[in-house]
Amino acid sequence: MLRSVRRSIALATAVVASSAFLTACGGDDGGGGDGDLTEVKLQLQWLPQAQFAGYYAAVDQGFFEEEGLDVEIIPSGGDIVPQDALANGDVDYAIAWVPKVLGSIEQGANLTNIAQIFQRSGTLQVAWADSGIESVADFEGKKIGSWGFGNEWEIFAAMAAEGLDSSTVEIVTQDFNMNAFLQGDIDAAQAMTYNEYAQLLETVNPDTDELYTPEDFNVIAYEDTEGAMLQDAIWADTERLSSDDEYAETTVAFLKAVIKGWAYARDNVESAAEITVAAGSSWGPSHELWMANETNKLIWPADNGIGVIDEEAWNRTVDGALAAVNEQGQNLITAEPPETAYDNTYIEDAIEELGDEVDTTGADFTPTEVTLTEGGN
Repeated sequence: MLRSVRRSIALATAVVASSAFLTACGGDDGGGGDGDLTEVKLQLQWLPQAQFAGYYAAVDQGFFEEEGLDVEIIPSGGDIVPQDALANGDVDYAIAWVPKVLGSIEQGANLTNIAQIFQRSGTLQVAWADSGIESVADFEGKKIGSWGFGNEWEIFAAMAAEGLDSSTVEIVTQDFNMNAFLQGDIDAAQAMTYNEYAQLLETVNPDTDELYTPEDFNVIAYEDTEGAMLQDAIWADTERLSSDDEYAETTVAFLKAVIKGWAYARDNVESAAEITVAAGSSWGPSHELWMANETNKLIWPADNGIGVIDEEAWNRTVDGALAAVNEQGQNLITAEPPETAYDNTYIEDAIEELGDEVDTTGADFTPTEVTLTEGGN
């Protein structure tokens, strides 16, 4: 069988981005059969920021409109669980991490991963350089920070791969910043390459009056462990895909625009950062640029094409989800997901229809150099 909240909620009011010209005529693609744009709701898993630059770029650059779609992007400040919103029929598509949705699928949600946008894990565990914590094997007996909300499963998957009993660590619930780590309350803090790690490098070291540098920390990248799990993916309603031809057609059109949005964010990283600031991100310009650049590293290069789910990476995620046991002895999932849990059909159709119009692999992608400033300003 194919084995198929992070920042303090300063933006309490959801920022909604939608493409302009609500009643404008769409193109021949997509579901706009009567000449009107087909309305689509996309649920994010967090607030507006460059983690989602490709979707905002697709709005800003008119890519959704070109495909006959009017897309409303709905942020979440932790108050909305993306896969629940999708399963409940509140939205048409949702962005969520694979292990979190695997848990929801086992609980009865009927969802399909139609595009694996992040090809690599961006999760880190960060300790001080003199802490003696250099790998997951050193977690035993330590205070390990995590945001919770399903973000902890990668920790437990990596521990299981090392043969470590999860009860031998103290999981400390971490706020959506690095304050507890900087104050010494956590031995190793959870961080994303594109966000919390930058927060550390934007902070002044009181011993030197200069910004902290990478040499001040030991950084464990879960991508380099057996516990690495796939993260940001686009999920669709499984039943609608199989029973609603218009939804299936709209899905391909939607993914074509998304591909163009992420290609734009890759080739115009400064513009992509500015677009997400305009969409409502409260991060400073250097932090937002760092985020856009680091997010690109998780997507590009995409050897099989952006969004195509790699079976080996999927199986590794499923294996990790099956092995992960938290400190209370609970499992993330207890059985392999159904074959309908992912389907490359729609993203491959989107790539094929785009043809040479867009570089969908980014084989020559080179990240830019970003200089962080104090506070990310």
